[in-house]
Amino acid sequence: MEQVLSIPRPLVRTNQWSIFLSVVLSWITGNVWILIIPLIANLMGILFDYNPIMKVARVFLIQKGKKYIPEDVTQQKFNACIAIVCLFGGLVSFLAGWTIAGYVFTIMVAVASFIAILGFCVGCFIFYQIKQFQYRRSLKK
Repeated sequence: MEQVLSIPRPLVRTNQWSIFLSVVLSWITGNVWILIIPLIANLMGILFDYNPIMKVARVFLIQKGKKYIPEDVTQQKFNACIAIVCLFGGLVSFLAGWTIAGYVFTIMVAVASFIAILGFCVGCFIFYQIKQFQYRRSLKK
């Protein structure tokens, strides 16, 4: 039987909090370079399967990883891609002096990460809709 790869929910939540807090901190301080922290961490997660934020958080898990509610790796990588696009768009926009675009990108990722912390994953919903579309399209062939 094939084993589904998963990430313990507390590690996913830690990553979501790091995105949200980085965005808010960058707004408060005016230092947009703070956005590079979750940007690089998520980029490393996509490219190398190594998210340093999650690796540090793993040390603080009380139980073994399998005891926590699992989060699907594929969905988390999809969510990370969305976060990377928004964080990169926000960083580049702020650095280019496009303040409104910078706020649009960072507000989107901050709201999405905070809603995910509260329990509804916007990225997972989008991922599900894409999969449904692909399935319906495959039936028409």
